[in-house]
Amino acid sequence: MSKLGDLGAKLYRGEVGYDFVGKRFLWYGVSILITITAIVALAVQGLNMGIEFKGGAVFTTPKTAVSVAKATEDAEKASGHDAIVQELGTGGLRIQITGLDTASAADVKKQLASDLKVDQAGINADLVGPSWGEQIANKAWTGLGVFMILVVIYLAIAFEWRMAVAALIALIHDLTITVGVYALVGFEVTPGTVIGLLTILGYSLYDTVVVFDGLKEGSKDITKQTRYTFSEIANRSINGTLVRSINTTVVALLPVGALLFIGGGFLGAGMLNDISLSLFVGLAAGAYSSIFIATPLVVDLKEREPGMKALKKRVLAKREAAAARGESPEAGYGSDAEGDGEGEGGPQIVAQPQGRAGRRR
Repeated sequence: MSKLGDLGAKLYRGEVGYDFVGKRFLWYGVSILITITAIVALAVQGLNMGIEFKGGAVFTTPKTAVSVAKATEDAEKASGHDAIVQELGTGGLRIQITGLDTASAADVKKQLASDLKVDQAGINADLVGPSWGEQIANKAWTGLGVFMILVVIYLAIAFEWRMAVAALIALIHDLTITVGVYALVGFEVTPGTVIGLLTILGYSLYDTVVVFDGLKEGSKDITKQTRYTFSEIANRSINGTLVRSINTTVVALLPVGALLFIGGGFLGAGMLNDISLSLFVGLAAGAYSSIFIATPLVVDLKEREPGMKALKKRVLAKREAAAARGESPEAGYGSDAEGDGEGEGGPQIVAQPQGRAGRRR
């Protein structure tokens, strides 16, 4: 067995583990700091909305010897608006200018042909109206809202409302970070970006549901025993799926990273940048939130219940009594007559306190 596989088996059995839940306030602080940075970047710099949302024109030229920098200067001078120029594999240029209407596009096309020393008939012009971009934006918001509502309903039915709330907060956390990164780096927001954002929500939700499923099984009839608190069982659920989450995220990030750094960076493919950046940042943020945010939030919400508070007191009192007798915290457990209730209905997946090895009953 590989070292990673051996570690995963030990994590699942409870032989080793990290106290994610116990250090949850540290993770909350990190997330709050990142979120504040993202919000400030969004407020100060704003998003660089693409032509599909703002309207404008895209000119594709035949092969030309003019550099990208010179073409950008000429395009901005001819149109009076900001321009984005990319070199194509054919040797031509793709010139994107926002804010142009149909009337002014013809004059800009004529001027570009003169400045770039190419045939005007060889320049292809595509116009995008701002109303079309507004429709795209509205549909994106509608799709996002419907997705969030369906997620909350599903998780509330399949698990419970606390898990639904925690998953919703984690998803908003992922979206905020991703949008903040777009504001910081200045990448264009295009329909490809929207597709990437909707895609990462599915990945993030998948990791979260895997942990929640383990938590649901592990906490079944939890109040019938006095060995483990809810937070300990939650921590075991995170550790038990940790290697799986890492493997899933790494496998997903490798091809996305290739698209972003090779396709977008070296080849200069704009659409690849739009999709891959949102996927790369969102996948990383989703893996983080499913481990460090979603489940700890469930613990905070769940342990507010009177039943969970009473269980924690019973567990701690029994451990103190065992320690006073000079016994192991495990001593005396295993008899249902003592009220542990770990028969058929007791928890089947347990978290081992004090770093001791977990067992299956």
